[in-house]
Amino acid sequence: MDDFLIRAGLAGVAAALAAGPLGSAVLWGRMAFFGDALAHAALLGIVVALIADWHPWLGVAGVGLVVATVLAWSLADPKLAPDSLLAALSHGSLAVGLVVLAIVGRAQVDLYGYLFGDILAVGPADLAWALAGMAVAIAGTVALWRPLIAILIHADVAAVEGIAVRRVRLAFLVLLALTVAVAMKTVGILLVTALLVLPAAAARSFARTPEAMAVLASLLGVAAVVLGLAFSVLVDAPSGPAIVCVATVLFAIARVIRRAA
Repeated sequence: MDDFLIRAGLAGVAAALAAGPLGSAVLWGRMAFFGDALAHAALLGIVVALIADWHPWLGVAGVGLVVATVLAWSLADPKLAPDSLLAALSHGSLAVGLVVLAIVGRAQVDLYGYLFGDILAVGPADLAWALAGMAVAIAGTVALWRPLIAILIHADVAAVEGIAVRRVRLAFLVLLALTVAVAMKTVGILLVTALLVLPAAAARSFARTPEAMAVLASLLGVAAVVLGLAFSVLVDAPSGPAIVCVATVLFAIARVIRRAA
């Protein structure tokens, strides 16, 4: 097997493993729009990295950290409407990123690859970033798991029990931003939310506990990456959309099995 396929597979698996538990939490908290906001802000992070001559994932992670902080702060303020702020951050950052990218020079960056993924172009440095990001995301999720579940069940009760709700939410959104950076090369900015949500939604049909759902979501995500990558190579289709197509099929199969059971 060619080295580029091995690197692509490992990077995709890293993204799926990190996305499984966090995607499950996103579904429980009905926070899919938060994932969209962080994903769309990733383009602005790429522009920042381009201007500063950084690795793209550094820019994505940095901008994601800023957006995650703003989102966590807004959730703590009852006077702010989360929907309006999410729309402003999501579409505003995407638009600003596109405008600035056009100004600084579109020829310097593969816009299509960042928007829809270019997993077959993963190099050794990209793979190292993906594996490091996966390790941090999984370790952070494990450390955050129990207080996060308590907050998603009932934030007020969690606060009474002594859980620092604002800090846990901020940490969760930071981990989500990191996962977006890890998955950016796999499925792209516009499709990364699908990698978070679809495997978790399929896993929810069978899992009886939060932990089982998180593990199953990761496994289904890995299956979507491997099968989607194989399909894209066989028929010469875009890899990112192919992975999301497989994830959609897995979700549909899970729902059919669940209804038939």
